[in-house]
Amino acid sequence: MKQALCGIWLLLIFFSTQAVASTDLSNKKLLYVDSYHAEYGWSAGVEQGIRQVLEPTGIDIKVARMDTKRNREESFKLQAALGIKTLIESYQPDIVIASDDNASKYVIKPFYKDAELPFVFCGVNWDASVYGFPYQNVTGMVEVGLIRPLLQQLLRYSEGRQLGFLAVDTYSAKRIIKAYEEQFNIQFDKAIYVNNFEEWKAAYIKLQDQVDQLLLLSTQGVQHWDSQAAAEFVLIHTQIPTGTTLKSMMPFTTVGLVNIPQEQGEWAAQAALKILAGQSPSEIPIEQNKKGQLMINLKISNSMGLIFHSAILKNAEVIH
Repeated sequence: MKQALCGIWLLLIFFSTQAVASTDLSNKKLLYVDSYHAEYGWSAGVEQGIRQVLEPTGIDIKVARMDTKRNREESFKLQAALGIKTLIESYQPDIVIASDDNASKYVIKPFYKDAELPFVFCGVNWDASVYGFPYQNVTGMVEVGLIRPLLQQLLRYSEGRQLGFLAVDTYSAKRIIKAYEEQFNIQFDKAIYVNNFEEWKAAYIKLQDQVDQLLLLSTQGVQHWDSQAAAEFVLIHTQIPTGTTLKSMMPFTTVGLVNIPQEQGEWAAQAALKILAGQSPSEIPIEQNKKGQLMINLKISNSMGLIFHSAILKNAEVIH
């Protein structure tokens, strides 16, 4: 089934690309602005989706990376944004695809609101209106966590409905939780924010007795985080089903329903082709991602005696 769906999706990309193939794009230039760095898995997936759609058209693709995942200082972000602006002025692209929040916050919003140059964003978390989108020259795809179907999966294996979450004490984490509560009417019975690895471990053990199911947010920003030690720790201490919407958290989580970065890149590239063919960005509605990959960590589930139906395992990506 997964192979069939993948095949259909690739055919849709092929025929959509063929629809603009009659337009000569070999003299067109596209700049892809990545908020992060090439080795970051999400960024690599977005770029893969973009290239899969655009490389057959002959359009010139240039990539610029802000590297703001590894460098979080405000001064660095501002300087990186100025570097992107300088590059745009020298490269003079016909269109820009900007991935993830920092490209929108530090490049599009301050420098290119309602400008002549068209932009397509992707990977903006939850709410594009925080940057004033849409503009006349901007459209894009908002990234939302597939939280409701994930919680439905967790309920299958939970002994009750008490829900908790564990997150690093950052603005981003609090923004995500606020979106869950306001947009999806999800009520958390217990919430713990932490700053370092020791606090994370203590909170993890505490929550095993306080809730029936546990949502794990990103550990980016947890001081002294040790991935190997964390994986060993959860094998010993997990007693309730845990879930995540992040692939990076699957070594420490029972069940995941994770976003597919290629979907963001492919959508952005298709939107860019429409704009290059003459459509205004304002005529392309802002979308949300819809695809997800179910993931199961068998090592953790086996350690707590959790058994998954064979049909679930057949359609999931299994981590041993």
